[in-house]
Amino acid sequence: MRIANLIMFCVFGVVALLPSPGLADGKQNFSLENRTGYKISEVYVSAGKASSWEEDVLGEDELANGETVNIGFSRSDKSCKWDLKVVYDDGDTSEWEDFDLCKISIVRLFYNRKKGTSWAETE
Repeated sequence: MRIANLIMFCVFGVVALLPSPGLADGKQNFSLENRTGYKISEVYVSAGKASSWEEDVLGEDELANGETVNIGFSRSDKSCKWDLKVVYDDGDTSEWEDFDLCKISIVRLFYNRKKGTSWAETE
């Protein structure tokens, strides 16, 4: 009897760890890869027609060089065109406009601080 209870507990424990339907399953979900050579302390993603930036999606976290973060949207978000802003650990910023997140799933960020240029590659 104890073995059966242990098996049921393990099965329900695994099911509880699976993502819930409807949470962060929007078609705009994407992975953000930091290949800038610098730590990113803030990331903002806003709809292309928005007049201000949304909240920092990293919260208290940071995105070190070489790391990736998955950014998810709810199903209710319908816009495909999104803008992106990052703030580096020294306060410098980079911005990009009109990422079509309905068509891309990976955004790789690059930055040449000496030249003051940043760019993104998408997939």
